[in-house]
Amino acid sequence: MSTARSYHTASILANGTVLIAGGESIDPIETSELYDPSTGLWTMTDSMKHARHHHTASVLQNGKVLVVGGFNDEDVSTAELYDPLTGLWTMTGSMKHERQIHTASVLANGKVLVAGGSRNNVALRSAELYNPSTESWTMVSSMKDARYSHTASVLTNGKVLVVGGESDSDFLSSVESYDSSTDLWTRIANLNIKRRLHTISVLTNEKVLVVGGTGSASFLNSAELYDSSIKVCTDANNKNTKRIKNMASISNNDNMLFPDDHNYFDWNNTKLFS
Repeated sequence: MSTARSYHTASILANGTVLIAGGESIDPIETSELYDPSTGLWTMTDSMKHARHHHTASVLQNGKVLVVGGFNDEDVSTAELYDPLTGLWTMTGSMKHERQIHTASVLANGKVLVAGGSRNNVALRSAELYNPSTESWTMVSSMKDARYSHTASVLTNGKVLVVGGESDSDFLSSVESYDSSTDLWTRIANLNIKRRLHTISVLTNEKVLVVGGTGSASFLNSAELYDSSIKVCTDANNKNTKRIKNMASISNNDNMLFPDDHNYFDWNNTKLFS
């Protein structure tokens, strides 16, 4: 990349290029760059209107990228849109609440559910919905537990599964799901181990794989499978290496590839789960 950065976002665009936005490089930054996998080259593109890190970036059904919230000397509520056709950022409606370290999930109807996060170092229960057609936000029902550094994934049934994270006093094992048709959150089976900064991957067999993170015993090498059909979490094969904020990639046969991020034992270590 042209600019060293952390706590940024990466979004795969419709043309296959990858948009890197914002992050922190000593200070919050607003720059963005594009990676072209066909050439292996990086190019600078338009900068965001506001520098930010610990934000989210979601690719909308119209191909634009929605960047939401984050931190820039203080928690922010602003949101902006990147248009790959013009290469420009424009401001869109701001959230009702400032937040960082939240999650953003694109629903089947094209709307974006933003849940939880932290504001003024306090964990949030609140959730809100972005409508791309009106570029406006609406508050929806709050989660059962306030949390940040959690994960959120859209299941094949359209519900959003929120897993783990951290509250103001402890790491969390709680799992809940959001049904946009009823605007209700439902508490479901807990994880076996409290964790935050983990990854979650929805498999084709209706199961969800939760991997790594940090917990009461520091860095975790454990993995768990959540079965959405019976709403139960079970232990999966432990990975050999402890890691946090790693990436997880799914293959066509449901094998999982785990390259390291914050792995303090072997920075070049990659594991395969099947």
